[in-house]
Amino acid sequence: MLDTGSGEKLEKFGSYTLSRPYEGAVWQKTLKREWQDADGRFSTSKEAGKSGWKLKKTVYKKWEMSYKGIKFSASPTPFRHLGFFPEQAVHWDFIEKEIEKAGQASKLGRPIRFLNLFGYTGVASLFALRAGAEVTHVDASKQTLTLAKENQRLSVMENLPMRVICDDALKFMEREEKRGNRYDCIIMDPPKFGRGPKDEVWKLEENMSELLSSARNLLSDTPVFIILTSYATNSSSLSLGYALSDAMAGLKGEVESGELCLQEESCGRLVSLANTAIWQKI
Repeated sequence: MLDTGSGEKLEKFGSYTLSRPYEGAVWQKTLKREWQDADGRFSTSKEAGKSGWKLKKTVYKKWEMSYKGIKFSASPTPFRHLGFFPEQAVHWDFIEKEIEKAGQASKLGRPIRFLNLFGYTGVASLFALRAGAEVTHVDASKQTLTLAKENQRLSVMENLPMRVICDDALKFMEREEKRGNRYDCIIMDPPKFGRGPKDEVWKLEENMSELLSSARNLLSDTPVFIILTSYATNSSSLSLGYALSDAMAGLKGEVESGELCLQEESCGRLVSLANTAIWQKI
């Protein structure tokens, strides 16, 4: 994160510097030339009539990134994203650390079972996989799951146990419960609004309670953690924490909630990009 201001954020991804909208940046930009020299900018329909990227000809459509040895692709998408969310690196670190610790302490005679719902391109799944987990990765987008498999290959983990499933999250959870399948770790990054592969409608404010209740029902007898993240502008870390605490009532654990932030290089500001809550067994 290089700089923010005037409704935008300036970030460097590998060798490319890109500008994207960030409505929360209601202050002035600190840098000048870096913004002018950016390799690309995403414009919204509000300012240009049509949203999309304007990239220099030297920018590749897709390039390779890595974080602590895990490799994954970056690519400017029509939805302003790059195929991963850098602010979730703290979650990737947490996932790998806690699964390794749980695996060392486990006497189950099986791997830790990890479920990634709304899994996107699978970076979190790869950290769980490297930590020794048996991973189930679920998303409603076939295109996104293709990228998840590609990232698995990039990190040379294609021979490790990761199921990649195209399904509606709630329907998948319902079937898993009936099948008796249970998980030690569950992470969820639900959108504010979305559609499943069979045009199932997802609305965060209407389906959150059902989602958390289903996640509770899918926990094994040896749970490790649940991570809930939201990018919805009308959610808060407190509301996520309260919802998760309510869903996990009666289980021995603690809930911590907060904001996922990146720190600007320009002046050290902490820039909040998402809200999150984590339940962890004690």
